[in-house]
Amino acid sequence: MELLLGKDAREGEPVYLRFSGSRALLICGKRGSGKSYTMGVLVEELLSAADAPTIIVVDPMGIYHTMQRRNDAQADDLYRWGLNPRSCPVRLLVPGDPAELYDPDVLAELQRTELEVIPLHLNASDLSADAWCDLWDFSVNEPRGIALFRAVQKLASKKRPFTVEDIIRGIETDGRALDVTKEAVAGRLMVAQAWRIFAESSYVPLADQFRRGWVNVLDVSRLEPGPRQRRNLVVSVLARNFFRQRSDERLREEFGLPTVLGPIWLAIDEAHQFVPAGSGSLAKEHIIRWVKEGRQPGLSIVVATQQPSALDGEVLSQCDTILCHKLTTKEDIASLNRLSQDYMGAELRTFVRSLSRTGEAVLVDDERESVTTIIVRPRQSQHGGGTRPSREEQRFDLWSKSS
Repeated sequence: MELLLGKDAREGEPVYLRFSGSRALLICGKRGSGKSYTMGVLVEELLSAADAPTIIVVDPMGIYHTMQRRNDAQADDLYRWGLNPRSCPVRLLVPGDPAELYDPDVLAELQRTELEVIPLHLNASDLSADAWCDLWDFSVNEPRGIALFRAVQKLASKKRPFTVEDIIRGIETDGRALDVTKEAVAGRLMVAQAWRIFAESSYVPLADQFRRGWVNVLDVSRLEPGPRQRRNLVVSVLARNFFRQRSDERLREEFGLPTVLGPIWLAIDEAHQFVPAGSGSLAKEHIIRWVKEGRQPGLSIVVATQQPSALDGEVLSQCDTILCHKLTTKEDIASLNRLSQDYMGAELRTFVRSLSRTGEAVLVDDERESVTTIIVRPRQSQHGGGTRPSREEQRFDLWSKSS
């Protein structure tokens, strides 16, 4: 696979990310430096590949749905790059009821543009007994945790899907739990029902809700942030279950058997919310496993953050490609500088401190053992992460000084 990222800032030659198999990429840079813009470029390139993978964008800011619109504002710049404005097929997946999460006028506008807005459904049986306890921070050594663990384990032992309502009934009929414990646990589960995230009747396979050859935008911007909040819950379930399914599919591929789910690229913006340094979260363990063990089952990942120092060190150290825009805080520069390699010729912070323009980035490619300062190419689809009002953003030629 060959992805056009931009051009060499010194030589002016096109710069491609060439690889076969899976990759782990870090995109970082302070606010306004072009981090989210660059992630959009990478997604466009993946979508244009001859054998496009399943692309999932975890969107905590609600900005990637704009990829459905053409970037006509930069048509001249794109022409100079041999590219044209284009829209991308976008599927907006919303964990919960869109009518409850979006302002009615906003939802009407999204639907007016014929954007697919789809409620994402998880399955209660997709969470293990441990995961249900972790969600509420229940210890399996205290009464609430014991009761919840026991109810979920009993249902899971039947080897068939179950719902949140099934867990509640299991709690209420538990003869070994005190009434006060039952009420406490059932109350939490009723809260989970009210989220409208979990399928209430038939089992809904997670993979069936994502389309290959589309930009599957998982919009978690309407959910509360936090290590044990719904954002982390959704990403945790997604990462865990896709890892398991792709591992099974990979074995089938080795024997020439038909498969349903192909390679996946998971792109997470503001990744420090899900894999924080120095603390835990519901999604952390599963994302770290994806980064460390994802190559064999065909799982790639892109983590983007304004604060490399806030991202878990295990994730940083496993990234084989870095695209770093301007950084200014000492903590973030020091964190990134620990990834310096012998082949660089200088410490990574030296390259980062030399960046001066929006859209400029240091590309570190471990597979090719190269370091290049690049100008990221213009977006073909519309960028939704600008700080200007939308009409001004359309007239703003971000790359005019570097074309």
